[in-house]
Amino acid sequence: MDMLEIMKARHSVRQYEEKRIEGERKETLISLVKECNKESGLNIQIIFDEPKCFESMMAHYGKFSGVKNYIALVGKKGADLDEKAGYYGEKLVLKAQELGLNTCWVALTHGKSAAEVKKGEKLACIIALGYGVTQGVSHKNKPLEQLCNCAKAMPDWFSKGMEAVMLAPTAMNQQKFYFTLENGGVSAKAGKGFYTKMDLGIVKYHFEAVSGRKVE
Repeated sequence: MDMLEIMKARHSVRQYEEKRIEGERKETLISLVKECNKESGLNIQIIFDEPKCFESMMAHYGKFSGVKNYIALVGKKGADLDEKAGYYGEKLVLKAQELGLNTCWVALTHGKSAAEVKKGEKLACIIALGYGVTQGVSHKNKPLEQLCNCAKAMPDWFSKGMEAVMLAPTAMNQQKFYFTLENGGVSAKAGKGFYTKMDLGIVKYHFEAVSGRKVE
């Protein structure tokens, strides 16, 4: 399955089956977490078989059930933490999808996580992980011309990148980002709102993974 197909298949899932993540799937995710931490300087942790984080009232309010595994996006406090967490978190989300697992980005509707947050660090976000009861449903999109500066005549690689971007999850599906293609280079910026910097990291990963081009 190519990356675009994985992105098309992946939707947010809040209800999970009573089934443990084991064997090769587990090893692959642990290995990718190590790789992401080495590359990014983050302290991402993957927690298996720990139901307490999603037993809170907030988790029930968020309609979560059966969540016993999650990825904790932890890193040093700083202006770039949210964007980095979004970028590497989505890399893990898409790998989980490729492995036949489901995920959901969770900002506030969870209880206390079992992740170790050292002094000077912060838990930026949590990603629920497991075997979904369903595969979830796709989200609505804003028109392309509201998301980039060249919706009319795009080079093929940019068009593919933007297709990937439109498949990316964003907080409350707000899609508050804007991509600019200028002199063959691509840049993207976040709009105002909750978690928009994390969303920017997520959409940058989608664009780069499919187009093969770096986003500034």
